[in-house]
Amino acid sequence: MRGAGITALSILALLGLSGCGGGSGYEAGLAGASQNAPAGVKIGKPYKIRGTWYYPEDDPSYRETGTASWYGPNFHGKPTANGERFDQNALTAAHRTLPMPSWVRVENLDNGREVTVRVNDRGPFAHNRIIDLSRRAAQLLDMQAAGVARVRVTRVYPGAAEPPRRRVPEPVIAGRGDLFIQIAALSQQARARDLAASLGDYGPAALVDGPSGLVRVRLGPFAERSDAERMLARVRRGGYPEARIVSDPLS
Repeated sequence: MRGAGITALSILALLGLSGCGGGSGYEAGLAGASQNAPAGVKIGKPYKIRGTWYYPEDDPSYRETGTASWYGPNFHGKPTANGERFDQNALTAAHRTLPMPSWVRVENLDNGREVTVRVNDRGPFAHNRIIDLSRRAAQLLDMQAAGVARVRVTRVYPGAAEPPRRRVPEPVIAGRGDLFIQIAALSQQARARDLAASLGDYGPAALVDGPSGLVRVRLGPFAERSDAERMLARVRRGGYPEARIVSDPLS
């Protein structure tokens, strides 16, 4: 979207997610893309911009190499293509065809840095770029000053997130505490450990085995609810909107 001259409001209107926006050269199609997606995930119909058709799809093996750009201050607080508010300080990205939300790992091929971002917007539509990153993601990849970078983009899933080149503590099994932030409850132990390892910026993460067979990934415990609420807000801004506060390790 950065430098493309196309607004997220127009994409919202195109996707049927909002009554706002104008045409801006968009033309929507009715066929071609699969709509089989989990609840809460938007794939979208084919659409046309400046003479080029784009076909959103849920491609689990997506992998592409090309040029990344970033967008930030001019779009901060404005709607994204799936109706969220763009936060330049969160680890998010715009992609032309992947589901919203979905997650991708972006590797800067010039310096080897990696970051995982959540796709919640459409774009970029300029200069043959393949992904448009938030300012924070660009900072972590050390590409903010240059504006663009050669990258490899790979589809991943919640639990594979990893900020660039960072050692994290081995997750520990949680005991009973006052308040916890639950990031996710996963059926696979390996994915739960990967997710716990990705949360080092928020503090030590813990794994809790529940009676249902799901492995819960938690931050905490927190003695004060105000502390838990502050951490919850931070975690959600960082790309985990389903995180919640729980009061029992097995709840």
